[in-house]
Formats: sequence, structure tokens, C-alpha cells
Amino acid sequence: MRLSRKTLLAYGLGLVTASAAASLFALLLTSDSFTSTPASQTDLADGDGPQEDVIAHGLEGVQESGELVVLTVASPTTYRERAGIATGYEVDLASEVAQSLGVRVRFVILDDFESVLTAIRNGEGHIAAPGLTQREIELESTEGKEILFGPAYKNVRSVTVCRRNTDMPSSVDEIGDYDVLTIRDSGPDATLEAFVDDVDGLDWEPVAGLTGYGLLGEVAEGEIDCAVVDSNIAQFARRQYPSLTNAHYIGSEDRQLAWEIAPQSRDLLPYLNDWFETAHQAGLLNEIDERYYGHLDEFDYVDIAAFRRRIDSRLPTYEGLFREAAREEDLDWTMLAAQGYQESHWDPAARSPTGVRGIMMLTRPTAREVGVSDRLDPAQSISGGAEYLRRVYERLPDGVRGYDRLWMAMAAYNVGYGHLLDARTLARRRGLSPDKWSSISLMLPLLTEREYYSTLRHGYARGYEPVRYVRRIREYDEVLTSNVEDPERPPFRLDDTGVPVEPPEPETPLPAEQMEEAEEG
Repeated sequence: MRLSRKTLLAYGLGLVTASAAASLFALLLTSDSFTSTPASQTDLADGDGPQEDVIAHGLEGVQESGELVVLTVASPTTYRERAGIATGYEVDLASEVAQSLGVRVRFVILDDFESVLTAIRNGEGHIAAPGLTQREIELESTEGKEILFGPAYKNVRSVTVCRRNTDMPSSVDEIGDYDVLTIRDSGPDATLEAFVDDVDGLDWEPVAGLTGYGLLGEVAEGEIDCAVVDSNIAQFARRQYPSLTNAHYIGSEDRQLAWEIAPQSRDLLPYLNDWFETAHQAGLLNEIDERYYGHLDEFDYVDIAAFRRRIDSRLPTYEGLFREAAREEDLDWTMLAAQGYQESHWDPAARSPTGVRGIMMLTRPTAREVGVSDRLDPAQSISGGAEYLRRVYERLPDGVRGYDRLWMAMAAYNVGYGHLLDARTLARRRGLSPDKWSSISLMLPLLTEREYYSTLRHGYARGYEPVRYVRRIREYDEVLTSNVEDPERPPFRLDDTGVPVEPPEPETPLPAEQMEEAEEG
């Protein structure tokens, strides 16, 4: 099994039976439909509109043409490319829908969501997925065209974002005293409109031609005082621009993200309603949300600012070593570098009170296991750490896949494989999936409590540490990815034709007692 970034979700999330998975993979290998989309399957518009091709509309049209056309914008919350692979929250959602339909997905990238909405209402795609809220879609009905939106899939709030350590509004009542912008006709724009009658002097400037993420770049550069954007956009932007801070939320109500459907494809709507309901019940929506937002709940300005400085001051010395080790072990080099930073802050002489040393903080037994003779040698440490991570990854049970496998491997790197198995045992006892990181991250902290660790084979562990460890690596990788232009590893391993490599068929599950014994072996 290859270590990689994205997952074939129907298989990787365990949402289909073995027989259905076999059928699905047969389809994937012939139709090129998969969650992480090669750029060769993605038409990137230059802002002038989608390609002038004929869209076969409706559910039947999508299935007969073998293609679902999705209009979106480029941003960390929607769509971005990495090593020729399309990734992002909206990418995963749309690709899952396409996969369920048995078709490929084509993403058309436009400059801003105004362009997306104009294009979708002209029938230039099947779905508009630029991170819109239902309210935005409702407000945009200015030309008398039919507006159809799909089911809600994520809650967001409007938040005022300003530069840290500057004078800023503390509430919506003070916004009129500052240079505050929003995206025109966006959800935040509509949220402010709702306060006009109640707040004297409320004033802001709605602008077009930008995304919310781009608008926050203007704030970070000091071009404007503040911007009002969706909270999910602010979560990502603060990693790229650590000088930003949330001044205050506006209103107390959440708004819901949703897709807009082309009027010509209105019969897609019942299918989407059913699909989203099933995906919600199966936990798929939560899995995608965890994948992109699970590490963003906490934000440490000082830590992220220091990390960004060290990307310039320390990483260049070791970047080549991380790249080489990642190539050798088939890893993503930025993820490996992020792990190295979490271990040692890229300090080759780092040493902990427990005696682990070097950039990858190897113990003596681990160093011997992977053939490292000098833990303080950066090349040996990085190579050895990568090899050990690979070994732990491959040691995990076959039922653990995709991101769950990666996060568990990193947690085991930190706390020890035996303690990870104990957390899996606790998950089974509580009726949770032992193959999901979302379950294991809840169980690991219980290893500090005698009530639990006394019943487990490997005893006490500071189980909160691997949870924090994984979260920080993910956060560092998010920042690092935004600062490099040539990551070498695509998010998931592909074969020469651009089709995802099929994971091995999992073995027939054992009873819980036998499974624990098998894992120990």
C-alpha cells in the first residue's frame, strides 16, 4: 500500500462492501473517475469563462457524456493544484458525486464567484461550487433566471478580519469607522445588509473581481483595514498570513454552504439531495471536513510566525534531504519536512530529556532498526525517520486507509505502535471505528487515565501528545504547501495512465479478540 495524500473515498472510508468496492475499482480503472483529479482532466479557465463546448445537461446528459462539469474558483477552501493533482474541499465533494454517477469530473476555474454564478445560470456547467452560501445564491437572482441550490453541507459564519496589533472594530457597530471591504453580493455582504437598519453609520465597500481569500491578502498587505469574510476562509488565510486576526463575528446565526445547480440540469437536484443525505449518514461529509479543517481549530500566532521565518532561514539547508528521503520512501516531502519541524524545529543537534536526538528525534533502538549510526547527522536522521515512518505505515492493519492511515502512522511514530493499538482497542470497546483517525484521536488521551490504561496491554501513555503532534504537522504542512511551488508528490499515488493505484483488497475481518492478537503479532 502506497503512502499518499488523498484517498479513493468509497474504498478509503469503508463506505462500500468488498464486492461493491471491486466493481467501483473496475469502473475507476476504465473511466478515470477518482477523488484526486489530475490536471489533465481539469480545464483551467483564464477568467474569460469556460470553454465554448456543448454541455449535455440533466442527469441523463451527465451519464451519457461521462462527464460532470463543475465551476469553481481557485482557493485553499475550494480548489488548488499540487503536483498536477486537483485537491480541495469542493474537489473532494464533487469528485465523490461524479464517482457515484460513474463519470469523470471536470473543473472549470473562474476568477471570482460572480463569474461562476453568471456561467452556471448560462448553463456553462452542471454545478457551481465556489464555496457559496445558500443566502448568496438567493440574493443573486437579479436577472429573473431560475436559481436552484443543493443541500447544505457546511456551516460558516461571517467574521471581520483585520491585522494583528492594529486598531480594529470590536463589533459591527464600529465597522463604519474603518476601511472595511466584502465581496459584493456574498454572504458576509448580505449579513452586513441585515444590520443597516439597526446600526447607525454602518458602512463598508462591496467589491467584485476577488475571492474572499484574495481580499484577506489585501488586508495582510495593509491595503485596507479589515475585510468581512466567511469563517472557513479566515481559518485558512491566517496560516498563510499570520498577521491576520479575527476581530469579531457578525451576527449569531450560521449560514450554510451549498452548490448551485444549472437550471438546465434541475433533475440533478433530487439525486444530489439523496446523495448528500446518504453521505451525511455514512460519515463521509464529516470525513471530508476533518481532512481539510480538522487541524485548524487552534491557531498559535507566535508559533506559525516562527515557522514561516524558519522556512526561509533553516529549511533551505535541509530541503534537498527531505526531498531525497521522500522520493526514496514514496512520501510527500512537505509532510515529511513538517514532521521534522514538529520533532526538532529543523535543529540537527536537538535533544530531548528522554534521549531522542536529531532532526527526526530518533531513539537509539529506532536508529539501529533503520541503520542510522549517527543520529546527529542530518542526512541519516531524515532518511532514517522517513524509513521508520514508512515501516509504521505499512504495519497498520489493511482496514486503515488514506489520511486515517497517515495520521495513525505519525501518531505511532510519536507515542509508539503499542499505544496506538491500545487506542484502537478502546475504540472498539466504545463502538467506534478503530480504522478512523477521528475515533483514535478521541481515544488516545484516555491512555492517561488509570481507569482505561490499567485494562490495556501497553499501559500508561501521554496520549494527548500524539493528537497534538498530528494536528501541528498538518498545520505546518498547510503553511509549507502554500510557500512552495513544486511539491514533488501528488496527493495520491497514480499509475502511468493517471489512474489511482488500487489498494489491496482487505482481508475478511476477524472477531475483535482475534484482531487484537493479530495486530500484536
